[in-house]
Amino acid sequence: MTPVWLVLPDPFSTRLFFDTGIVDGLRKHVGQRLELFLDAGEQGWAERAPAVPVTRRDELAVAPVPLPDKVWRRADMWLDRQIGFYPLSLRQSLRYGFNRERLRPGHDNWFLNTDLAGPLPKWSALDPLMARWHYGRFRYLPPELRRRLQREPPAVVLANIQMQAVVPFVIGARRHRLPIVGNLASWDHTVGKGIVAPNLHRYLVQNDVMRDDLVRYHGIEPERVVVTGWPQTDVYFRQRPRSEYVDELSALGLDAALPVVLVMGNSPTNAPYEDRFVERLVSWWESAARERFSLLFRPHPRDRKWRERFSAALSRNGVAVQEPSFTDLETLALLLQHSDCVVSNAGTILLDALVNDRPAVCVLYDEGAPAGESFALKNVSGEHYRQLIQSDAFYRATRFEEVVSGIEHALAHPDELADERMHVARSVVGEVDGRAAERVVAAIVSVVT
Repeated sequence: MTPVWLVLPDPFSTRLFFDTGIVDGLRKHVGQRLELFLDAGEQGWAERAPAVPVTRRDELAVAPVPLPDKVWRRADMWLDRQIGFYPLSLRQSLRYGFNRERLRPGHDNWFLNTDLAGPLPKWSALDPLMARWHYGRFRYLPPELRRRLQREPPAVVLANIQMQAVVPFVIGARRHRLPIVGNLASWDHTVGKGIVAPNLHRYLVQNDVMRDDLVRYHGIEPERVVVTGWPQTDVYFRQRPRSEYVDELSALGLDAALPVVLVMGNSPTNAPYEDRFVERLVSWWESAARERFSLLFRPHPRDRKWRERFSAALSRNGVAVQEPSFTDLETLALLLQHSDCVVSNAGTILLDALVNDRPAVCVLYDEGAPAGESFALKNVSGEHYRQLIQSDAFYRATRFEEVVSGIEHALAHPDELADERMHVARSVVGEVDGRAAERVVAAIVSVVT
C-alpha cells in the first residue's frame, strides 16, 4: 500500500488541516498509511493525532552528508538565491503588478522585498528557464529524503504549496513520478504569495476566482484544479450557543451584558503603527464609551511584540487582550458568531467577519504615522482585495473619527449591510455548507488511492 505523506509547512495551514478535520478525514480513509511531516516548532499538533507517525522535516537534513553532497548543497543554495523560489515569486509579482503599492527594497515580508528578485534581467523569457532549474533534476535533495522517497515511495500532500520549505518534496515527488497534491492555503495566495509548482496531479482551491488565477497567472491546466470551498468556514458553520460566549467573556473579565467590539490586530510588518491606534482607541473609549460597550483585542498570531504593542489595553476594566495563538480557532469562531462589531485593518480576518455576518469597520489609515506612510491602505491594495474593497459590505475608516462613527453605526444598525455581507462572502469564499473539508479529503483520496 502506498504511504501518504502530509507535509504541514507552516502554522496557519497546520491549524487549518487539524481544526477543520482534514487530518482526521485522511486518517479515516488511508489509515496507517498516513504520516505527518511537521516543523520542529509544530510538534504539539502531533498530540492531536497520537496514532499517526510524525517526522520532523529538519530530521531529513541532519544525517551526515558526504563532501560532494556538501558542495552540491552549497551551490544549490547559492543558485536558489539567484534564480529560485523568491526570485521567481518576485519576478511574477513585478510582471503582473501584484502588490504593486507594497513592493519595495528591504521589506520585512520576503514576498514584498524586491531585493530578492535576483540579478538577472526581468525578461519574461527567462522565467521558464529559471523555473525549469528550480523544479528540475539538478536540484539538491537531502540524502535521507532521497532514500525515503526511493524506499517507500509515497504519495505527497502539501498543505501549503507556496512555501520554499515544500520545494524539496515537490522536486523529489516529480523526480520519482509520485502522486502529489497541493493545497492553495488562502484566498489571496494565487496573486503575490509565491509561484505554484507545475504538473501536480491536483490543486485544491477555495473558489472559482482562485482556479481562474491558477490558469491565468500560473499556467495550470484547469482540469487539474478542484474547487473545494474554504475549510475554515466549516468551523464557522457550526453554531455555538451564546452561553459559551458568555462564559468566554466572563473568563476574560468582560461584562456579558454589554456589546463587545472585537478589534483584530495585523502583523507588525503590515501594521507597524498599530500601538498608536490601540492607544487612541482605548483613550476614546474610556472618555466616551466605557459604559456602552467593551473592547476585546486579538493581536495577530505572528505578533511577538504584542505586549508592547497592545500595552495601552492591558489591565483596564472593560478591556481585554487575548494572547496570540495559532491553536484557538474554536475561540475565534465563538467570538465571530456573537460579538457585535469587528474592527480590523485588512487580512483574512476581515473576510472572516463578513462570513460570520458581523458588522465590520475596515481601518484604512495609520494612526500617528509620519506623513507619507500608508501601510493600512496598501494592505488592501492587492489584486485579491479588489472585489472585497469594491463592495459595500463594511464601513471604511480613513481617519479616527470614521472609526468611531463606524463602530457606533454598526452597534446601532447591525443588519444594515447584511445582504451585501452575504453576497461578498459567497463570491469571495465560495460554497459555505460545512462540507469543504470533506471535499478536500475526497480530492486528496482520489489521487493517493
